[in-house]
Amino acid sequence: MPLSIIHYPHPTLRHTSRPLKRVDADLKRMVAEMFELMYEHEGVGLAANQVDLPYRLFVMNQEGDADAREHERVFINPVLSKGKGSEEGQEGCLSVPGVYAQVPRKTSVIVEAYDLSGNEIKEEARGMTARILQHETDHLDGVMFFDRIGPTAQAAIEPQIEEFFIDFQSRRAVGEAPTDEQVAARLDELEKLRT
Repeated sequence: MPLSIIHYPHPTLRHTSRPLKRVDADLKRMVAEMFELMYEHEGVGLAANQVDLPYRLFVMNQEGDADAREHERVFINPVLSKGKGSEEGQEGCLSVPGVYAQVPRKTSVIVEAYDLSGNEIKEEARGMTARILQHETDHLDGVMFFDRIGPTAQAAIEPQIEEFFIDFQSRRAVGEAPTDEQVAARLDELEKLRT
């Protein structure tokens, strides 16, 4: 079944992703599909749980341009450390389209991960790259960008977030969105395949 981007408050967005132990052709196909979805929706990063997968991986291209494929990166089992500095910057999210807020982030971080070929990644990231890494790693821990903002900023976007809740509940009521139990069972099944 083709992947699609799920919207908040779908339960998978609050699921803590499990580290991947196995990369196979099927996973590589999913990663390619994630890039296509990211470009289609004009994003710069996309985490696996945003496409309803419980795996600890995300894709990014800080140019957000399908013609700049040399900037494509895949991070498997990322760990961020040694964050330094702090600055606010505007963020949005493909799982809550149209919602934006000023989010405080570290200005630099060390990222350790693996790429799709199993090569180890260890580098310091700064600026926009550091922001994307933090945003996407948060997703893998079940954290949304608006969890990182203060109460005044949260209050400003609350009506928009409430619309996502209402939409999800109404789709659930007619069987178009899965129950918590269905999501948990599916994620458990998927985790057994690769984690």
